[in-house]
Amino acid sequence: MTYTGTKISIDIERIPNELENADWPLLIAGPCSAESEEQLVDTAVKLKNTKRVSFFRAGIWKPRTRPNSFEGIGVKGLPWMQTVKKETGFRIATEVANAEHVELALKYGVDLLWVGARTSANPFSVQEIADALKGSDVAVLVKNPVNPDVELWIGALERISKAGIKKLGAIHRGFSSYEKSVFRNLPMWNIPIELKAACPDLPIVCDPSHICGNTELIPFIAQKSLDMEVNGLMIEVHNNPGCAWSDAKQQLTPDQYGDLIYGLLLRSTSPMQNQAPTALSKMREEIDLLDDEIIQKLSLRMKISEKIGQYKKENNVTILQMDRWSSIVGNRLNMGKAMGLSEDFLKKYLDLIHQESINIQSDVMNKRIRN
Repeated sequence: MTYTGTKISIDIERIPNELENADWPLLIAGPCSAESEEQLVDTAVKLKNTKRVSFFRAGIWKPRTRPNSFEGIGVKGLPWMQTVKKETGFRIATEVANAEHVELALKYGVDLLWVGARTSANPFSVQEIADALKGSDVAVLVKNPVNPDVELWIGALERISKAGIKKLGAIHRGFSSYEKSVFRNLPMWNIPIELKAACPDLPIVCDPSHICGNTELIPFIAQKSLDMEVNGLMIEVHNNPGCAWSDAKQQLTPDQYGDLIYGLLLRSTSPMQNQAPTALSKMREEIDLLDDEIIQKLSLRMKISEKIGQYKKENNVTILQMDRWSSIVGNRLNMGKAMGLSEDFLKKYLDLIHQESINIQSDVMNKRIRN
């Protein structure tokens, strides 16, 4: 993947990471939202036992899509974060969305701030935050904008950099899409790859919690991101996720977090550490990205097959429609041959897809009979 825009030069200093093994990536963990002092301290103490946390995070202010949702505990949660810092020794992190948030967070000794996806999409808001940051030595991470716009992401980072912030990095949290997917936000790995190409020294942290939207996929995305050479992970962890006031489905317990982190494989970037990736490794990387997209599309296709099965059941229609299937095969074969794919391969592929679709529809239509 090659970035065709103007490369940027940002003066970067290392963000502190005092884990026992210096080879470990930056690990930011904690609840989506601060809910009470007891909740924060209990979660932090349990996370301390994993020995694999660089910063303890919690949302103090929560910019939500719609009003009447929980929008954060507000400033009264900052003394709770101070208590966490005092009792565990953790550096603390929270999201800021305006100048007032920055000033309050700095007043209460927050060590790392991040700019959220909704905020990074607005240059006026980012500039307000940048102006409030002038003269501080705090670490700042900028999440990708909601939409896949690498130039907008770069612009937000440049604004923060020009304010004199040197402990600077980015967070990849995925991108919103109208397309249905197994992910809450599509990973679209090509966008952070473009960012890395534009600024090779910039550390990028992946946020599997917001990409996945559920805990089941977090291990896959966490490992995938490390294999894509990200520099860290931000993962939501709650002492009792089932009772969380926000994003309950995507928060791990501290024990689950420990199992996840110790189960990750830390791979070297290449056999020769100081050499640039080979042409072969770049092509393999592109294949990996395409395979991920194909699997996501197949999942979406089978979900539609399930809906078709339900429709056929309700309207007493047979599963197999040979005229429809013959038309599909003919059209797909013609398209595939025009694109250089072999007819034999396409027939086998289409047969497998068709059989799986029949299996799914059959399960839907016969469910009541079996019960």
